[in-house]
Parts: sequence; C-alpha cells; structure tokens
Amino acid sequence: MSDIAERALHTRAARSVEALRRSFIDNLYYVTGHSLQKASPVDIYTALAYTVRDRMLERFITTAESYKRSNARTVCYFSAEFLLGPHLGNNILNLGLWDNLLEAMRQMGLDLETILREEQEPGLGNGGLGRLAACFLDSLATLELPAIGYGIRYEFGLFDQVIKDGWQVR
Repeated sequence: MSDIAERALHTRAARSVEALRRSFIDNLYYVTGHSLQKASPVDIYTALAYTVRDRMLERFITTAESYKRSNARTVCYFSAEFLLGPHLGNNILNLGLWDNLLEAMRQMGLDLETILREEQEPGLGNGGLGRLAACFLDSLATLELPAIGYGIRYEFGLFDQVIKDGWQVR
C-alpha cells in the first residue's frame, strides 16, 4: 500500500462520518483537555478546527511531495497584510467534508453552523491591500499554481496608519 493510501485510511485523514466523529472527540480530549460534556464553545470550535486541519495537512504534504518530485517552481507573494477572513467553513467546503461533518456533529448533539460562529476574524489586515493579497492567493490556488504568501508579523499587532487631508502621515 502506498504512503498516500495509508494516510487516507488513517483516523486523522479519513473522511467518513465515524472517522470525523472519532477525530473530533480525540482532538477535544487531547488538544483542549475536555470531554464533550465539559467543553466550552471555544473548546468545541478548537477541536473541529484541528479535525479539519489534520485533513488539510494530509493534502498539504501530498502536494508538497508532488511539487518536489516534479521540481515545480513556486510563486512567492509578499504582502504587508492578508485579509483572508474566516477560514474554517471554507476549508470544510473545499475539502468536501461539509455533509459528513454536519452529520458527525449532529450525532453528538452539536450544530455545525453554531460552532463556525465561534471563529474570530484573524485580523491580518485593514482592507484594500490585504483583501487584494488574499484574492491573489485565492486565484493562484484556483489555477492550481504552487504558491505561498509571505507577510510581516508585527510585534504589537497591525501597524497604525493615519490619513490626514488625503495623505498618509503615519
């Protein structure tokens, strides 16, 4: 069996309702340290995010291995900010997991839409430039071009920009 086939069968990468439910419960316990009965809404969101991340990681590694084998060049996009917006719901849709996760959460008495509302805005930009950068990366992904976005990590949060009389003064 190939590495890819083995990973697809692994609990952390499997996509069945039962595998997603087990992975969620494992992440809830081992990542947040809570049982379903004692978990807060943030704990539940975190467990779901890790459950989805595991499936994304499997695809990321497979893609990276493919790029390495083919010596693919990678577009590196640098921007001061990326205004990406909420990720979890989009990732669930893009991975084709929506229906199975909806059922897995339902079986545990949870509502997927309610969990997704716990996601905080990542706050990685102020608007125009960050939105443009995010759209550019989305286009690269849609075109299936190898790409990565690089940004600046500000020690004290976003930089402070002040406009007076139509001019940037800070």
